[in-house]
Parts: sequence; C-alpha cells; structure tokens
Amino acid sequence: MRKIPLHVQIVIGLVLGVAWAILSAYLDFSEFTSDWIAPFGIIFIRLLKLIAVPLVLFSIIQGISGLTDIKKLGRIGAKTLLAYLATTVLAVTLGLLLVNTIKPGSQMDEQQRIDNRVEYEKWVARTDGVEILDGQRFHVDGNAAPEFGDNTEAEIDEKIKQVEEQRDSSPLQFLVDIVPFNIFVSFSDNKLMLQVIFFAIFFGVTMVSLPQEKVKPLNNMINGLAEVFLQMVHIIMKAAPIFVFCLLAGQINKMAGDNPAKVFEIFQTLAWYIVTVVLGLGVLIFVIYPSVVHALIKGINFKKFVRGMAPAQFLAFSSSSSAATLPVTMDCVNQNLGVSKEVTSFVLPIGATVNMDGTSLYQAIAVVFLAQIHMVDLSIGQQLMIVLTATLASIGSAAVPSAGLIMLIIVLQSVGLNPAWIAIIFPVDRLLDMCRTVANVTGDATVASIIASTENEISQRTNTEQ
Repeated sequence: MRKIPLHVQIVIGLVLGVAWAILSAYLDFSEFTSDWIAPFGIIFIRLLKLIAVPLVLFSIIQGISGLTDIKKLGRIGAKTLLAYLATTVLAVTLGLLLVNTIKPGSQMDEQQRIDNRVEYEKWVARTDGVEILDGQRFHVDGNAAPEFGDNTEAEIDEKIKQVEEQRDSSPLQFLVDIVPFNIFVSFSDNKLMLQVIFFAIFFGVTMVSLPQEKVKPLNNMINGLAEVFLQMVHIIMKAAPIFVFCLLAGQINKMAGDNPAKVFEIFQTLAWYIVTVVLGLGVLIFVIYPSVVHALIKGINFKKFVRGMAPAQFLAFSSSSSAATLPVTMDCVNQNLGVSKEVTSFVLPIGATVNMDGTSLYQAIAVVFLAQIHMVDLSIGQQLMIVLTATLASIGSAAVPSAGLIMLIIVLQSVGLNPAWIAIIFPVDRLLDMCRTVANVTGDATVASIIASTENEISQRTNTEQ
C-alpha cells in the first residue's frame, strides 16, 4: 500500500479535529476534550516554538559564515527587503480592490447601518477631533456590543493599551527594538525574533571577517547544531497529524463549548466579511503566488509549488503562528522547492518577522468593512493611507496568533476610525487568523524562491520529484 503523503495526513487530522469538536459539543464531551485532548495541541506548538529560535539562530549564522563574499550578503538582503515590501503592498491593494467591489459592509440591514452611523457621529463629537479611546464597543445593530466575556474584554483592552504605548514612543523606536540589550532575554521570547536575527547576522558577519583557521572549529559546531535542530523538525512532523487533530479539536471546542450552534451564529453575522477575507487570501495563496513562481522560476511549476508548500501551509492553518511554523517552512522550501540552505536560512526568518502579506490584506478589508457598516465613506487618500500604514505596521509585528489585531488598531487610528470597533470582528478573528497565517507563510516561501532564483541557488532535484 502506498504511503499517504504527510500533507494529506495533516488534512485528515484537521478534518477529524473539527468533526470531533462538533461531536463532543453535541455529546457533552467538551470538558473531556479540553482536559485530555487539547493539551497535546498545546504541546505541539510549544515543541515547534522550542525549536524555532535556535534553528533561526544557527541557520542564519551557518548561512552567513559560509559566504566568502560579504557583498553577496548585502545584495541578498536588499533584494529580500524590496521583495517583501512589494508583496505586502500587493496584498493590501488586492484587499482594497475586493472590499470595494464586494462591499461586505453594505450587505447588512440599512437601518442597522444608519444606527451605526449615528453612534459613529456621537463618538466623533465626544473625541472632538482628538483620538481618545473611550472604551465603548459597538455591535452591528448600532447598540452596545454584547458581552463577549471577561477574557475577551481584557484582551481588547490590552491590545489598545499596547498601541497607545507604541504611539507615544519615538519614530525610531522600531530600530531601537531591533538591537537586543540582553541576547538571552531575546532567546526566551518568540516575539523578539528580530533581535535574534540581528544578533545572528552580526555574529555571522564577524565570523566571516576572521581568519578561517581560527573559526573553523566554531563553524563545524554551528553546522552540526543546525543539522540537529532540522532533524528535530523531521521527528516532530512524523506525529504532526495527531498533534494537529488535538490542536483543532481544542480550538473549536474552546469556541463552541457545549453549544455548537454558537459558532455558526457568529459566522452568520459576519458572513460577507468572512467570505471577502477568505476569497482574498485564497487568490493570494492559490493564484498569485504560484503563478509568480511559475512565471519567474525555471524548474518550479504551479503544481510543484503548491504540493511542496502543503505541509507548512496546513501547519500554519492549525497553529496560527508564522514563528511556530518557521522550522517546517524552512524544511519545505529547502527540500521540496530546492532553495539552498544559504538563502532559506537568511530569507525565511526575516520573512516570518517582517512579511505579513495575509495579515496586511485582512487589515485593509477589515478597516473598510468596519467603515461600511458605519456608513463612513473613506476617500482615496484615506485608502492610500491604509496601504502605507498596513505595510509599515506589518514590519516587526510578532509572528504569533492574533498579532494582526494590534496592527489593525493602528490602521484604524490612521484613518480616524474608532479602534474599539475591533470588538465587532473579534469573534471570528481566530478563524481568519488561521487563514491569513497560511498566506504569510506562502508569501515568505515565494520571496525565498525568487531570491534564490536570482542568485542561482535553486537545485533541480527535490523531494517532490523523488
């Protein structure tokens, strides 16, 4: 019997996880699911995050220390940043085109939108032109939003507080945050991945500047450590289908509890918004990215790209974390697409931190959707501001679940809308976060493949051909 491919096994795990969560809600097994199944999903994410930081550290150092030409590093770095910037702008623009064409906010009841407009004008009058967060939350019917629970309220307040702190900081705070004051603190927090990357690049460049005979033992040790962590990824992925089943069962169970109808009610309320976001992400993932790779890179056709990235995409969907998926993304790009370790280890860790194409597309749609249901017409200038703000906000955004909500607050404020409106779309954010993480990971792989092609760093022999 032919062995079932890993990505197919993961799909089976995803489907069974969702089915189990819904079934357990009907059979009143929710407590059993949360106590005995969901913890294994958490363990899975922890294992991947455990590997992510050291893998990034040693892979980048390994890639840079293997270079004999520092100019090549600068050239690859410049290409990488420009490519990531271009894909982000493309994603935001696509999001704006879709939301202005479909107009998901206009599909809601007219009277509801009129009531929302009245509430918006009251908010503008209270703020008197100054961005003050009054904490009021609105629902699509124009009245106060229903209580989502203490945890949800606390999460929204915390995200708004984080944005307020960012707004009061220096315009160059981003550069300050890149440089670690204690590298061991950076190692302990996946949100500080940029600092790890900075240290790894600094360390690797310094190694290259020293005589080879002095750093050869260190080089051998780093190469060995990089291989060990890659092997850890392979070992973990053998159990990925089971872990993914537990992860999805736990997530859906958390949303539904003992009432599966609750999930469907939430989705029905924001149906057109969900459809618009998913459509945009689908176009990015399954049309634009594979087409660009097929057109620009000899040896990687449409089918090979989609098939090669499938394991990383399914893991990104179930984990909602680019950082947790990074080890698998690196393995897929290297083994399945044939991109050299040198390019993979440099381009992908940076992408997992600064390139958030799916998140940027979602922000563009979310901001215009929220404006539409409040009958607020955004001008061309304001929508261009969304493109600029969403692009800049994506740089350095934490590659962790729901980080996009923090970025969304920044974008809402940039066009003068109430940031507390995130409460409206908060109930479905987790589902869309899973989808946009897939786009983030696929965008990173696309850029890595393009950069490798320009540097003649793509092998024609890959796992997808074996």
